Amino acid sequence: MNPEESRMVSLHVMNPGGRDASRAFLNGPGHPNDPGHPPVNFHAYAACTHGVFARSVADLPTTARAVLLLLRAKHLTKAEKTLRTLQKAGLKVLISWKESGAAQVAAALSERSRWLEFQKIASASDGFLSAVPDIETIYRAAGCPNGLSLLTPYPLEFPEWIFEIPLSERQGVFIGTREFDIPARNHLLAVCEAHGLHERITVMTTKTIVGRRYLESLPFDLQVVDAPLPYAQYLRLMASHRIVFQLASGAVPGEVAGDALLCGMPCVGGNGGTDRLTFPDLRGFGRSPHDLRTLAAWLLNDDEAWQQACSDSRNNAASLGFDPTAARLAGFCQ
Repeated sequence: MNPEESRMVSLHVMNPGGRDASRAFLNGPGHPNDPGHPPVNFHAYAACTHGVFARSVADLPTTARAVLLLLRAKHLTKAEKTLRTLQKAGLKVLISWKESGAAQVAAALSERSRWLEFQKIASASDGFLSAVPDIETIYRAAGCPNGLSLLTPYPLEFPEWIFEIPLSERQGVFIGTREFDIPARNHLLAVCEAHGLHERITVMTTKTIVGRRYLESLPFDLQVVDAPLPYAQYLRLMASHRIVFQLASGAVPGEVAGDALLCGMPCVGGNGGTDRLTFPDLRGFGRSPHDLRTLAAWLLNDDEAWQQACSDSRNNAASLGFDPTAARLAGFCQ
């Protein structure tokens, strides 16, 4: 799909009252050093179709025809009002949970009142876009008329977004998770398992003081990096390592595995959608932490195996590029 065709079927993404500032991707993903949120996660749906990520209806272009409305557990009433406003203006509205992992959606809908509110939104919407296949049946059970399961895409066709470096310049293990207080991340277990690999380990922490103190209390020699970093800097840091290692089990879209794709490196562990598609032989589903550590050790010591894993992931990720994703969204957003 060429840029002109993509513009004709732009999918604009709206997060009413969210923290991320509005950003237009009218010319595609832009450059990694551009200010603002990078074209990943839900921003990627807008970026691949030359759309806008918006916080309010006023941020949408006058030519808008289709909007992906993001739902958050504590703001469902606001989302419903936004849905009605958009439809009254003649726009097609798709819905998606912003925190779309299976465990995250289960937590969001753990109260009856939220389920009933979600039902109203789902039945009134024009469809759903599920960033992970695991929760598609929840949208349908709530009365969503139709929908599409489509993993968040990555700008794989754009050389400026590829952070791959030679294997000879890589060393050590990058821990793909960073939160100790989210059980599904299994962050502590990942750090402990990685220690058994006897390699340089880099760990990021989102809670600078508390996180650093926690990591420093562990009997390991760790390189600790405070998060967040600018996205390009984060990818360069990740790419300087030989593998990414994680034990996340929340059935999320798989952002860490997507980052690894941009860095041209294997991601061991994780059961997100992107993990399952692009790294099926390294994913966490059905494998014990010990199994995953064994796989990690293999990739750390066998150059041929490492190269093959990278080649396989690139082939598996063919459908995750911006062009194929935009093509699938085009017909859905007419």
